[in-house]
Amino acid sequence: MAFGAKKSGSGGRGRGGTSRTGSAAGGDRAGAAGGQRRSLFRRRKVCKFCADKIDDINYKDVKLLQGFVPERAKVLPRRISGTCAKHQRKLRVAIMRARVLALLPYAAE
Repeated sequence: MAFGAKKSGSGGRGRGGTSRTGSAAGGDRAGAAGGQRRSLFRRRKVCKFCADKIDDINYKDVKLLQGFVPERAKVLPRRISGTCAKHQRKLRVAIMRARVLALLPYAAE
């Protein structure tokens, strides 16, 4: 198959082809009748540590760390928590150290 040639049928990542709802007109578009539009503006998340000017994240501060460890005991990702890359790395190290000392759980109960 040539580089620019299209495959027939759906099954790729693109929006082409028919949708799974059965309508041939692309039933999941934003302008469709009866559908809701997605909000065009999403507020950018700000790093909590940068905003509060916290330089070091202490592993003994369990109250602070618990906000970044949900019930499943996984570390919350950056896209959800809003932390910057630098503080996300420090946060991960602090959570791991707190787990070693049994201040935070490794897994859900």
